[in-house]
Amino acid sequence: MAASKLMIVVVVMAIASFRLPSTVAQTSHVVGDTTGWTIPPGGNATYITWASSQTFTVGDTLVFNFATNAHDVAEVREEAYGPCTTANPISTNNTGPAILTLTRPGNHYYICTFGTHCQAGQKLTITVAESSTTPAPPGSTTPPSPPAPSSASSFTAVVPITFLAAALAFFY
Repeated sequence: MAASKLMIVVVVMAIASFRLPSTVAQTSHVVGDTTGWTIPPGGNATYITWASSQTFTVGDTLVFNFATNAHDVAEVREEAYGPCTTANPISTNNTGPAILTLTRPGNHYYICTFGTHCQAGQKLTITVAESSTTPAPPGSTTPPSPPAPSSASSFTAVVPITFLAAALAFFY
């Protein structure tokens, strides 16, 4: 009898575990590594070299380590990147460290809008690849995937099944 109760609990728990969404570990990229997000001593070559050693994928994060009120990070369009144009950025983050999630594939351009920081080399361009969890057929474009379920929704889906398993084992 105890063995059958244990078997019921194991089966229900196994079923509950299949309801958990699979997650793919994303990468957190610290921009410039130990240099951080600052006017680089080697000019823009510092960030070019750093970016060339990274692989960026949708869902990854960029961590821009900088002192608030000394720098910022603005995502800009390609046309604004070369000449360091600070007007009409896509987004600007003024508080360091800034953590940005890469939500779309393609080229992304970041600059510091403080003084002549961008002209001195504080700018970054990266190429973001599609997430490996949503491969697109060649020659097609894929609409953005829906947001992943939160851990709270996973929790609320699994908890009732767990209690059901415990109740069955207790009252069976």
